[in-house]
Amino acid sequence: MSLTLYGHPFSSYTQKALIALYENHVPFEFRCIDAEHPHNAQEWLRRWPMAKFPLLVDGDRAIRETSIIIEYLQLTHPGPISLLPTDPMAALEVRFLDRFFDLHVMSPVQGAVSAALTGDAGQREYFHTRAQELLERAYTWLEAHLADKKWAAGTTFSLADCAAGPALFYADWTHPISLSLPHVRAYRARLLDRPSFARAVREARPYRPLFPLGAPDRD
Repeated sequence: MSLTLYGHPFSSYTQKALIALYENHVPFEFRCIDAEHPHNAQEWLRRWPMAKFPLLVDGDRAIRETSIIIEYLQLTHPGPISLLPTDPMAALEVRFLDRFFDLHVMSPVQGAVSAALTGDAGQREYFHTRAQELLERAYTWLEAHLADKKWAAGTTFSLADCAAGPALFYADWTHPISLSLPHVRAYRARLLDRPSFARAVREARPYRPLFPLGAPDRD
């Protein structure tokens, strides 16, 4: 087996890559980065000293950054599900939405989580409040955007939805999506029903106590 993915099941960006692998049933070996697998961590850091996961290894080649990993998989290990359109303008829209979910949904969540992990009550409150403000802004934009769409970029599941699944999953834990945003709520539910993301959520379930803001008893 030539493909190896280094990451952690509870990591949003690891899940993003896992969704792409599961969508096309691409065979790979998963190497968990945790205290129980020190050799995995050593090898991961040797290949990527920036200490960010996931990392995909294909033979002698290391592919870093999740969006690049997904595009690489489409080029080298294609399957029946094309996660990036061949039309350049359509692909540009998918890439924009991928960036939207990473930067405007997942990043505020990460800020709140990182602050909570410091143990500083003041930082926790400040960054959680800031995350709530930013997420509300993102939810509002997304509600209008999704009004006539099944998936982020239209009728077809794409790279953007790989980003959206874990981003909205953890965002709703950080700042619940209001009942006044039915399109966003329905979209998050569709993502949770998608077999590839449902599998990633199921595999991450044992790690829910790690969520420092408190994981709700749902999903």
